[in-house]
Amino acid sequence: MSTLFTDACFNKKRSRTPVWMMRQAGRYLPEYRALKEHYDFLTMCKTPELAAKVTLMPIKPVNPDAAILFSDILIVLPPMGININFNPGPVISNPVKNASDIFALNNFSPRSELAFVSSAIKTARSQLSSNKALIGFCGAPLTIGAYLTKTDSKGQNFTELRSLFYSDKRAAHRLMDTLVKIQSGFLIEQIKAGVNGVQIFDTWAGSMPRDIIKEFVIPKVATIIKNVKEFIRNENSDKDVPVIYYIKDAVHVFDLLHLTGADVISIDEKVSIKYALTHIKGNMAIQGNLDSSILFASKEIITKEVSSILSTVPAGRGHIFNLGHGILPETPVENAAFMISEVKRLSKLLHD
Repeated sequence: MSTLFTDACFNKKRSRTPVWMMRQAGRYLPEYRALKEHYDFLTMCKTPELAAKVTLMPIKPVNPDAAILFSDILIVLPPMGININFNPGPVISNPVKNASDIFALNNFSPRSELAFVSSAIKTARSQLSSNKALIGFCGAPLTIGAYLTKTDSKGQNFTELRSLFYSDKRAAHRLMDTLVKIQSGFLIEQIKAGVNGVQIFDTWAGSMPRDIIKEFVIPKVATIIKNVKEFIRNENSDKDVPVIYYIKDAVHVFDLLHLTGADVISIDEKVSIKYALTHIKGNMAIQGNLDSSILFASKEIITKEVSSILSTVPAGRGHIFNLGHGILPETPVENAAFMISEVKRLSKLLHD
């Protein structure tokens, strides 16, 4: 199914720039906060009706061009044998500490163990208008591995995973390859259920040195994307599903990102789109990258910043407007809605 979103992902001609926001399903919405008074986070993720309801919550108040499934990148951990709670952030009681723990991880089937995700997708897709895309997602191997091996609930240095990359490469590759297999299958199941695009979140990969990224990030993400593309091509040829790769703090490896095979590279707010387009090889579409804090500013400033980003994208280049990271919990809903309406208005003028 072709939408404005998918057309932009594949560099196709379109009437304007599509727009959605990372983490748009949740936290800043009053309706979501009200729902959280009755259900905990994991219950909402694992209950298809609730997950679908939250997925669709932002459609009416902010009117994005795509909905993103309400879930969490760490939803894959319990079937792997990892105990996780959110209090409010993720807390793992049995993190991976050594090679034995890595080899003991359950290499499960997403089809059976994460069936509730597919059910949520089917429910949300059936209630979403055909002109709006539904996006599925997963966490990239390094980012999931960073949480899996983390023994300190405070800080985000992920020294345990860094140490593993240097001290036991065999075990590190085993961990990454296990996650590649799981996440490949997970994305494929989401595509089967009806998503129109998928995004791979790699929040923590950019914090790693270039050599680590070359060995443990780029080839692993590339394998996931290759597996997904092969499935689409061989078994699901009626769908053209783009793959977005979001990597935070990645300016030192922009020149490597084309090797992932992603259709779209999503960038954070720390660099300009102009810089990204200059340094990211190939003709992949770009996604981003408004600073989330701008949504707390005046409407005049929001308009100015939206216009500034839109004006840097060359005609004919695929662009999906988004935030540089997730929407902040305190964001005024009316400002988020105004930003989206301005992207639509201003980009239509540019495309005319």
